[in-house]
Amino acid sequence: MRTFARFALTQLNAALFGIAMLTLIVGTFAFYPSDAALPRYDFLFVCAVLIQIAMLVSGLETWPEARVILAFHIAGTAMELFKTSVGSWAYPESNFVRLAGVPLFSGFMYAAVGSYIARSWRLHDFRFENYPSFAITWILGLLAYVNFFAHHYIWNMRWALTAATLVIFARTWLDFAPSPQCLRRWRLPLLAPFLFLAGLIYVAENIATFGRAWVYPNQAQGWQMVSPAKFGSWFLLMLVSWALVSAVRRSTLREK
Repeated sequence: MRTFARFALTQLNAALFGIAMLTLIVGTFAFYPSDAALPRYDFLFVCAVLIQIAMLVSGLETWPEARVILAFHIAGTAMELFKTSVGSWAYPESNFVRLAGVPLFSGFMYAAVGSYIARSWRLHDFRFENYPSFAITWILGLLAYVNFFAHHYIWNMRWALTAATLVIFARTWLDFAPSPQCLRRWRLPLLAPFLFLAGLIYVAENIATFGRAWVYPNQAQGWQMVSPAKFGSWFLLMLVSWALVSAVRRSTLREK
């Protein structure tokens, strides 16, 4: 029981940035003054920057992790620019710090996913058995990212990429410490945290859209739960995140 409690606390630590962002989104949705001089989206942007600085200064996040998270922030913002332009979702509130209609706090939501993976990898001391290869990780991640754009014009590869990932990583095991203080290690199939992370992103998305950080077309007149079909999209987002973070943690991968 003590080991599980330490594991849970370590997971909360790893998810600190994402938890802080979701708390701010819901909190400002409920309590932020509508007539404030600083628009709510800009307040979220300022808070996100300050949280990121605080994590680096305190040592909670390392500089190599921050560089990869920045790359994911840029990739996420690029996807936001495209998705909002084709009407996949929208940002219903006005603000100043935005690029082509996309408030810049939005990139931090993607960065939160990268932060969680990177910090989990370090805090739990991830090690792998039968890891296919670093190259395959990047190919899957790149195809997943491209599909977010390409599926508007050609065949959607979402389920094919998901199936390929399940097959390629079927024999891969993750060996990890429940917490930095634990000497005993746990072991489970890598696909388990892959699916867990996709589900976690889906839950976070429902919380964020409830707080009207962004809205889908069917939520314009009021919040509705995000379609479970989105789970496949966030599995692809997990692949993109995993590929970027693996660039920093490549030395821990066990290649064939």
